[in-house]
Amino acid sequence: MNGKRIGIGARPLADPQAEAWIRQGAAVDSGKVERYSAWLTLDVTPTLRTRIKLAAFDRGVTMAKMLREVLEQRATS
Repeated sequence: MNGKRIGIGARPLADPQAEAWIRQGAAVDSGKVERYSAWLTLDVTPTLRTRIKLAAFDRGVTMAKMLREVLEQRATS
C-alpha cells in the first residue's frame, strides 16, 4: 500500500430508478429464490464472530442459516 487515503464522498440523493431496480428482487419467483443467493460480506470483531458461532452451535444450525433467519426477521419487521 502506498499510504494514500481515498476520501469517500457524501451519500448520493435518492434515485427512484435505482430504488425500483433494487426492489425488483421482491418480485422474483419464490422458486428461484431458493436456488440463487447473493454473497454478503460483513466485517465483525473476532469476539462477535465467536459469539455468533457459539449461538449457532447451541441452536444446532450453521452461522449462515442463523444469520439468514435473523436478517429475514428484521427485514420483515
